[in-house]
Amino acid sequence: MTTTKKNMLPPGLVNNLQEVLLSRKGGNSNTNNDEQQQKPDAVTDSTETSTSASDENDNSKPVVLVTNGEGIDSLGLVYLVQALVRSGLYNVHVCAPQSDKSVSSHSVTVRETITVTPAEIDGATAYEVSGTPVDCVSLALSGALFSWSKPLLVISGINRGSSCGHHMFYSGVVAGAREALVSGVPSLSISLNWKREESQESDFKDAVAVCLPLITAAIRDIEKGVFPKSCFLSIEIPTSPSANKGFKLTKQSMWRSAPNWLAVSANRHPSSAAHFMSNQQSLGLQLAQLSRDASAAGAARRISAQRQNVEVESVGAVKSDTNKVKKYFRLEFINKEQEEAEEDLDFKALDNGFVAVTPFSLCPQIEVDIQTAASDWISGALQVEQ
Repeated sequence: MTTTKKNMLPPGLVNNLQEVLLSRKGGNSNTNNDEQQQKPDAVTDSTETSTSASDENDNSKPVVLVTNGEGIDSLGLVYLVQALVRSGLYNVHVCAPQSDKSVSSHSVTVRETITVTPAEIDGATAYEVSGTPVDCVSLALSGALFSWSKPLLVISGINRGSSCGHHMFYSGVVAGAREALVSGVPSLSISLNWKREESQESDFKDAVAVCLPLITAAIRDIEKGVFPKSCFLSIEIPTSPSANKGFKLTKQSMWRSAPNWLAVSANRHPSSAAHFMSNQQSLGLQLAQLSRDASAAGAARRISAQRQNVEVESVGAVKSDTNKVKKYFRLEFINKEQEEAEEDLDFKALDNGFVAVTPFSLCPQIEVDIQTAASDWISGALQVEQ
């Protein structure tokens, strides 16, 4: 267990992680093949479950709510939920986006109605939502969707890709955990440092096995009332989860990928074509329904007129009725070369093969020197104005 600076983390959290790490001592997959045999049945391919969705009102088990940023069908969420269900220890509920919202940050849906649909995940009560991760958590905790008042723990993940450094501000999976803390519910955010050229789908099963001991310890300490209440934990799992070097308490770094905006030709803009075809198909169905009681000529005129409007919009014409020019851009993130950094920073620990655990607060502390500098500037500025 790596040491941490004094007062950087709550003592209860340090003790908690130390216990988790001690329980894993000697279990490195590079030195002990027994680890694969000791992994919980939750991450095997067995379809047996020890509980069912009928457990929604079972007050004998702690309620755990799971969400994520990539959508309810993502492997990270599915494997995690299956593991929690098969343990037989928890009353598992899922409220997750129906599509990928992984870079939605802490956005919420307002002035628009979202849809909620039951989803099939064996042993869990699950819903998919047409909104963001924050929408999912907020709705789930509101009492409008589930019969219980509040879960014991909210878990957001497991997402594909790191949320280290400044990526935390963009991350939908981190936002899901943050929203739970806003509502006073303990939470964890979990991400796998997925690399396209190295990672494979089975890594999500290994990631589940890695984080289950920490989830179990968190639930145990929440019930005891000793889990930190002023922060949520971001758990970053290395690219090869089964070969991890253990847990390391870390702090947020300043690292991020560099944003790169690319100009896209209007004539070759792929989403325009897809958007155009989707609009045409949807429009055709709507007009066909509406034209049942209308004349064939009238329906044809409406379809023709509407198609012209949609086509001009979709191909990115240079001129519109207001002579405005439409341009297209696509955002890509490029990984920057990482400079030497402190060992207890999140991305550094992750690159070194550790499971990085970083606490995040809703009210981050401003360092003393920054506070002093800002105070001096404000005082000087006000004196000048006077």
